[in-house]
Amino acid sequence: MTRRPGSGARRVAVALAVLVAAALPARTGATAEDRVAVFAAASLTAALTAVLARHADPEGARAVPVFAASSTLARQIAAGAPADLFLSAHPAWLDYLAAHERIDPTSRVDLLGNRLALIAPRDAPLDLVIGPGFALGRALGDGRLAIADPAHVPAGIYGRAALVALGAWHGVAARLAPAADVRGALALVERGAAPAGIVYESDARASRRVALVGLFPAASHPPIRYPLAMVAGRDRPASRRLYDFLQGAEAAAIFSAHGFSHVQ
Repeated sequence: MTRRPGSGARRVAVALAVLVAAALPARTGATAEDRVAVFAAASLTAALTAVLARHADPEGARAVPVFAASSTLARQIAAGAPADLFLSAHPAWLDYLAAHERIDPTSRVDLLGNRLALIAPRDAPLDLVIGPGFALGRALGDGRLAIADPAHVPAGIYGRAALVALGAWHGVAARLAPAADVRGALALVERGAAPAGIVYESDARASRRVALVGLFPAASHPPIRYPLAMVAGRDRPASRRLYDFLQGAEAAAIFSAHGFSHVQ
């Protein structure tokens, strides 16, 4: 039997309801039915914003994105937050919502793929080749490795798996600068607060303030997949139209331009 989210989670869900409602079009008669709330991983911020800007709903429904760590969003959806679609950066959080009967399992699809990247500040790049036994700990000097929380956040989970597989985790495990999400890890490196960080390739290529040190071997971590699903009970015409658009050729081209691969 699945455990119900606690009162704290419910308070967060209520706060999200207010946030999404505030994003509704400011026009007379606007209601929740005029919008489709898309909860999406923080790493999708730029790409999904660009995709949604190209979605012209024939009935005038507005897409309202809410970006955060996939783990945070999944817990909010489980607690009743008003999401219509969920685009996660890790399949585990779709599994979590399926266990809580909060997604429509028939709507689940692997939409996007990504790569894992090591970055450094652009004005202080690292000369480091990623591979078995690579000296990441030594390259950090007296600094720390920026990474999304490796206990809960997908980018951090993938990053830890890659470092373990390459034999580099032991040298950096006590020297992490964990962030709430992958964009937080990126920001630490952009500001020069960390000499290196692990983010997605799409994040690395989107920032002009970081240098791409290299990509982690695909075999060093589980495949990075972004699954999409409809939230249970939210299969309305407007949400179905956006769900279909996200899987179409126009959206795929925009995602590709932002460094994502399309796995449909």
